[in-house]
Amino acid sequence: MIGRADIEAAYQRIFPYIRKTPVMQMDADALGLGYPVTFKLEYLQATGSFKLRGAFNNLLTSELSEAGVVATSGGNHGAGVAYAATALGIPSTIYVPAAIAAEVKLRRMRGFGAEVVAVPDPVSDAYVVCQAHAARTGALEIHPFDSDATLAGQGTVGLELSAQADIDTLLVSVGGGGLIGGVLCHYQDDLRIIAVETELTASMAPSREKGEQVTIMPGGISASGLGASAIGDRGWAAAQKWLDGHAVVSDADTFEAQRRLWDASRIVVEPSAATALAALTSGAYVPEKDERVAVLLCGANAEPDWFMNEA
Repeated sequence: MIGRADIEAAYQRIFPYIRKTPVMQMDADALGLGYPVTFKLEYLQATGSFKLRGAFNNLLTSELSEAGVVATSGGNHGAGVAYAATALGIPSTIYVPAAIAAEVKLRRMRGFGAEVVAVPDPVSDAYVVCQAHAARTGALEIHPFDSDATLAGQGTVGLELSAQADIDTLLVSVGGGGLIGGVLCHYQDDLRIIAVETELTASMAPSREKGEQVTIMPGGISASGLGASAIGDRGWAAAQKWLDGHAVVSDADTFEAQRRLWDASRIVVEPSAATALAALTSGAYVPEKDERVAVLLCGANAEPDWFMNEA
């Protein structure tokens, strides 16, 4: 398992290529919650999500070749890999599960220089094709969430936040566990971390309830960002050691959280980021009196009016 030294080294490595994203505090009345909330505005990265951190850390710790890099992604990881690869002068290929591919994220990946290939159902086929590409060409494969370099890169979000805000609790959306795993490896026992998932992407919650990793078929509004079929081994190990709790929200809760965020701040994030906030706005997580709560707004790669179009 990675430690704080690995995350600090990753931060020094990737700092020239990323943005130090700001924090913002919403007052007690802004979201209708009755208590203030601090936001870590990680969606302000160049690619619109935290995934850029892990992508750069992978590339900057690997031997690169003309074959470039390859990854499988629902969008944000692919955008991060494409951006980092282009910045370092190598090609990138991203295999995308057609079932969860959002057009706005496909455009982002292509715009950052990737060759994007949609793979028909099932979702797991994209990963198989990606591995075959790596074996055939010698391209570096970058896992979206389950590698030490990925966790160390994503953990730099926590490293930044710890110097920016005094908080007691941090709510983090969970897909494959790379982000929450990295954040847990940074904070360890110093902070209460709550994992948040939607009902149709929840693998952490049933895994914690069963005591072992559970495999699911993800779906729903947050699937393009949180649509891993299972928590990765590294994120799961970190969760078993340090995760304090979890919350599960509905798609309707996610729509409502984004509406409140828009009304209060004119901020638009993607569904996977609004999922973390939905734990508060839905009441799935209720802070204690005077508990200082923060929400990691992890990405914003969605159509700007997505929350207006609930069926």
